[in-house]
Amino acid sequence: MRFKIDENLPIEVAGVLRDAGHDAMTIGDQRMSGEPDPRVAAVCRDEDRAILTLDLDFSDIRTYPPSDYPGIIVLRPSTQSKSDVLALVGQLLLLLNAERLIGNLWILQRGGLRIREGERPADE
Repeated sequence: MRFKIDENLPIEVAGVLRDAGHDAMTIGDQRMSGEPDPRVAAVCRDEDRAILTLDLDFSDIRTYPPSDYPGIIVLRPSTQSKSDVLALVGQLLLLLNAERLIGNLWILQRGGLRIREGERPADE
């Protein structure tokens, strides 16, 4: 799977995803630090990358309809410490094989996943 790691996450998140066989780029990799959310979302859509972020703005389905994106993942760690964030990323890796991400919004917190489904294409 292809991911874009938001600048509000530790850079190690990209390494964990890459080690698990995923294609993960950070906002910094593309020199997009400080870009507004709509620009980040558009780049993710154009590059067919799921966004991984702590930014709750991406959980607004009116602004970012899940069906318009390859996936939106909003992490909700109990603290924003690196260890709590990386623990959620470990949980995320397990869920990627069990749940559909494409076209959906995932809100992931310790011990739980909420999914807001986007509209599915007619051929699915």
